[in-house]
This record gives sequence, C-alpha cells and structure tokens, in this order.
Amino acid sequence: MQHREPIALGASQSASRPVIVLDRVSKWFGEFQVLRNVSLQVARGEKIVFCGPSGSGKSTLIRCINALEFAQAGSITVDGIELRAAADVRAIRREVGMVFQQFNLFPHLTALDNLTLAPMWVRGQTRMEAERLAMELLERVHIAEQAHKYPGQLSGGQQQRVAIARALCMQPKIMLFDEPTSALDPEMVNEVLDVMTDLAKAGMTMLCVTHEMNFAQRVANRVIFMEKGELLEEAPPEQFFGRPQSERLAAFLSQVSRSP
Repeated sequence: MQHREPIALGASQSASRPVIVLDRVSKWFGEFQVLRNVSLQVARGEKIVFCGPSGSGKSTLIRCINALEFAQAGSITVDGIELRAAADVRAIRREVGMVFQQFNLFPHLTALDNLTLAPMWVRGQTRMEAERLAMELLERVHIAEQAHKYPGQLSGGQQQRVAIARALCMQPKIMLFDEPTSALDPEMVNEVLDVMTDLAKAGMTMLCVTHEMNFAQRVANRVIFMEKGELLEEAPPEQFFGRPQSERLAAFLSQVSRSP
C-alpha cells in the first residue's frame, strides 16, 4: 500500500513536531500478520478515529502505541521517546492514558480509591493531593456524587466514566480509547461519548477505535479506515463519509449504523 502523508491541520499543528510517529510498523500473531507496514503521524491535539471490520488491526495498533503489544518491525515514537526498551515503556505509559472496552476497575475499591491508587504509587502524590485531583476529575466526568460507591453499585456508563477519570488522573498528554462504548447498553453510550467529546474540545490528543460514526463526524480531525492490517483510507470526516475514495470503504459505511 502506498503510504499517504497525514492531512495538514493548519499552520500551528503542522509546524510542530508530531506527538506520535509510527514508521513502517508490522506485527504478527504467530503466522498471522495483523499490522502491515503501517506509517502514521499524529499532531499534538489531533483527534483520530479508527474504524474498520473486526480483525483489521485497529485495537492492536493503539495497543502497540501504549506498549501493551510490541511490533516486530518498524518503530514507534511517542512524545519524542522511541519505544525500544523497558525504560521507554515506563516513560511512554506516564504520558499515555488508555480506556478499554471493559472497565477494569478494582471491584473492592470505591470509585475514588480506584482513581487515587496510581497517582500515589507511580507519581508519589500524597493521599490528600491524589484525592483532590480525583474529585476534580470525577466532577469533570459528571459523576462526583458516586465517589464513595463501589463499581458493582454503578451502571456500565458510570463505570466507564470512572475508568476515563482514572486514566486522566495520571495527567496524560495522549488518550487512547479501544471501543469504549461496545460493552455498554445503548442508553448508556451517549453519556460516555459526551465525556469524550468534552475531552476533545479541551484539546486532548486522542486516538479512538470505535464504530460510533456520529461521534467521528463531530469530533475527529481525521477518520482512518483499516482493513487487513493496513491503513486503507484516511480523510477529514466530511470527505470520509461524504466522498469515500474506495468501493471497500463505501461498502463498509453502508453497513455501519449512522443513526443520530
């Protein structure tokens, strides 16, 4: 596949150093190649949505950025740090927050305690400092009144908002979202998407794997379609949804729900 250069987003962003650079990244699971020579640059503050059929490599790609998976070929650089050794992994994870399909909250800890754990252990904050930040972030995701409840006492949407707040407690420069609404009941999806939209408006660099196409249209600077481990097509939302360049993307979009 011929690599496409990222679409310019304006002088202020294009003139700055990309915050994420993937250069010819490839990965295999056994004999199956899940990523094929992927190159991508992400500007600071950019919002990118990845979509595509199941098994196309979307989740693996963003997991490689956070070193939850390791590429066997190519290079990944995050905020000037090339991912090569264990020390690089620790440095990158301090700058990158990630939210998964499942909430992964500690069931024996309250929402507040789930948020304060990492800042106290990793960043060395006092309990008072960590709780102050945690409450600010629970307020930001509109769930401060649930601070002293356990995950089992919260709805799925509430748990996912706690998970987002927990990631933000490490004050990351980049947020990765791996289908964060796919495990939610339909009526809970919008409350999580609203929080993600607020983060985008605040200028957070975001990479999102999702099939929520209305969210992509509202928030993304670029939407990228992946298939068979390749970046098959990328464009700003207006072009991506309105004027797809390939028959494959047009067929995919016709199958994806785009109801408001």
